[in-house]
Amino acid sequence: MRNRAQPRKVADFSDQACGKEKLARARFDRSKSCSQRPTGPKERRKMPEVIFNGPEGRLEGRYQQGKEANSPIAIVLHPHPQFGGTMNNQIVYNLFYMFAQRGFSVLRFNSRGVGRSQGMFDHGIGELSDAAAALDWLQSLNRESRGCWIAGFSFGAWIGMQLLMRRPEVEGFISVSPPENLYDFSFLAPCPSSGLIIHGDKDRVAPPTAVQKLVDKLKTQKGITIEQQIVEGANHFYEGKVDELTAACAEYLDRRRLEIAAGMGR
Repeated sequence: MRNRAQPRKVADFSDQACGKEKLARARFDRSKSCSQRPTGPKERRKMPEVIFNGPEGRLEGRYQQGKEANSPIAIVLHPHPQFGGTMNNQIVYNLFYMFAQRGFSVLRFNSRGVGRSQGMFDHGIGELSDAAAALDWLQSLNRESRGCWIAGFSFGAWIGMQLLMRRPEVEGFISVSPPENLYDFSFLAPCPSSGLIIHGDKDRVAPPTAVQKLVDKLKTQKGITIEQQIVEGANHFYEGKVDELTAACAEYLDRRRLEIAAGMGR
């Protein structure tokens, strides 16, 4: 098994350059985490709570089962838990419903120490184990699934891309604002699957220059296609831009699935 990547500079999340934006994030998550969510009774029925076993105890999640026995599966990973990241983050929530509306069996969950999930924050190592356990649980319910996707936001993007390296069955990924400047992404050597990297041009937590460095590295690899999209005017938390972000991810997912169905590879 490959060595686990370690955080490069976790303390940078507390850097003064990002201080105002982090405070804005806290207010934004509290006030907007429930906005733009489906509110009809049909949509409310599609969000059963689940509890499953993780490496350090129970993990809580929300799960939507696809209608077909061979429905594709997807897992959505939340941002940094020590900075307010949970499975109820608005971006995580919207990505969850993006997959559900397309017939996926999809799971979002709280990593260890978040919400009702047991355990303590483990600086990415334990959170990767949680993600692997979550995907195992998801696959155990969908043994005939015909495809597997991983999506993650910020810290969750870092965890998701590590999980990608360990699961050859994953056919695609969506990485929202991967913080290349804060964490070591050198484990992507090579990246085993095509995917989307999307970020804002006003991001001060994961600056565009840092994300570009990651994209440029991955684009040199053969056999995969890394698509980069930039949401103009978006900061790290996509304030006022969440709909635009979600639409871009949905368009990519639809297009990429058609390409895979047509035999255009991974």
